[in-house]
Amino acid sequence: MANLRLLVGLGNPGSEHLRTRHNAGFWFIDALAQAHGTRFGMESKLHGETAKIVIDGQTLWLLKPTTYMNKSGIAIQSALRYWKIEPEEMLVAHDDLDLPAGAARLKFDGGHGGQNGLRDIMAHLGHGKFHRLRLGIGHPGDKNRVTSWVLGRPGVDDEKAIIDAVGRSLEVLPIAVRGDFNEAMKKLHTAKD
Repeated sequence: MANLRLLVGLGNPGSEHLRTRHNAGFWFIDALAQAHGTRFGMESKLHGETAKIVIDGQTLWLLKPTTYMNKSGIAIQSALRYWKIEPEEMLVAHDDLDLPAGAARLKFDGGHGGQNGLRDIMAHLGHGKFHRLRLGIGHPGDKNRVTSWVLGRPGVDDEKAIIDAVGRSLEVLPIAVRGDFNEAMKKLHTAKD
């Protein structure tokens, strides 16, 4: 299994979206940059903000697309091409309606599960062969309420649960970076959700 070289957080740009459920991927990538004392800089040719960190001697690029969620594939395809990175060397962190708030799951490949950012990435790549970090945001219980749910801010308990999930994900990230995804999955998935 290839080592990770690119970590992407999905979300919508702008302060009005900052703390919405849909930006859970940004929460993760921002927490990662903060933990490594690095800042994002705008990279217009990559349609996003980028930063660089080193984990266990491995250089990793961080990307936050500024294209809005449903156009995430534009930024990701540009970054993969520019840095000559293969999709399987990428981890995409995103919000997930099918998991309860506070759950975090690593997976490789599969469908988009209705997540518009993943849908666009897969449309651009022509496949889904990349790593995902699924950050649970819960489901409103009615499909007609999904849009307002994902674009809304979580309540205090859910927000804390999502932040906890981000923290647990950061703890297992070095294991995943080394290419030992099964061990990272095992640790993350057996951690208390």
